[in-house]
Order: sequence, then structure tokens, then C-alpha cells
Amino acid sequence: MGILFTKLFSSLLGNKEARILVLGLDNAGKTTILYRLQMGEVVSTIPTIGFNVETVQYNNIKFQVWDLGGQTSIRPYWRCYFPNTQAIIYVVDSSDTDRLVIAKEEFHAILEEEELRGAVVLIFANKQDLPGALDAAAVTEGLELHKLKSRQWAIFKTSAIKGEGLFEGLDWLSNTLKSGSG
Repeated sequence: MGILFTKLFSSLLGNKEARILVLGLDNAGKTTILYRLQMGEVVSTIPTIGFNVETVQYNNIKFQVWDLGGQTSIRPYWRCYFPNTQAIIYVVDSSDTDRLVIAKEEFHAILEEEELRGAVVLIFANKQDLPGALDAAAVTEGLELHKLKSRQWAIFKTSAIKGEGLFEGLDWLSNTLKSGSG
């Protein structure tokens, strides 16, 4: 996952194990985020058919990030990965305003799953570098995050291409997981 990512979680999570799902519609930037965190750089990606998984072991920490493909035909299979998940990183393409309603519907369907009841939620309002991208407040409203009453969540504006906002979101996530509030 890259030395920075490993050090961040080794210092903040201690000996805790964490299983994190990276979910969102196709073309939201999930794989770009994963590889940005893993290698510290942007790599060319193709649509994920199935999943990418990265496991990091460092100072007695086992940290798994599962990046699941977001195409319509793949989404029903997401639930196969839900057991034992401590956190969800939900990635939204902030510039794709036409599909924000679909992103909201998928997001709320995920949150209704019994196996994800206790999962902490980090939302990346991604692609902030693109013209016309919605800000965090507009994505918050579009996803109806105000309806999340019994779950810890946070939203961060990100640009996977530029690497902006990702580590701020992960700081929040790791602190939340470390405190055992998830």
C-alpha cells in the first residue's frame, strides 16, 4: 500500500485489524485512489471487473482494503464482501451530477445491510479538480447524509489525480477506528 499509508495506519491503529471496502459507482475513482495510496502516484486504470485487494502487515497490523467494481452488473455481488467490515469508503464522482441520484440510492442500500450496521463511513467527494464538480455540501445534500443518525460518517473533498484530501480523510478514519467508535 505504500510506506506512507503503512506508517499512517501503524501509528494510528496500533494492533487493530481493519477491513475496509471501497465502494461507489463505476468511474468514481476507486481504483485510482487505491493505487494513489499504494504507490503514491497515479497509474492508468481500466474498469475493475471484480475487485482489487491490498493487504498490509506492519507492526502487528493487518489492514485490508477491498476495491470492488462499480458497474451495474457487479453491484449485487458487493454483499459477498460485507462480513467483518469495519469501514466503508464510498467514492462519489463529484462531477457526475447526472448519476448522483443513483449514487445516493446505492449508498443507502449498502447502509441498510445488516452486516454493515456497525461500519464507519468515509465519503470521498472525488474529482474536485474537474470543472463543475459539486462541493462537499452539495454532495452531502445529494447523498442525503442528514439521514445517517446512528452511524459515524464524514465527507472529504478529494482529487485522486492530485492526491488532495485523501490523507485527511484517512486521518479521520484511522482516528475513528482507533477510538473504537466504529
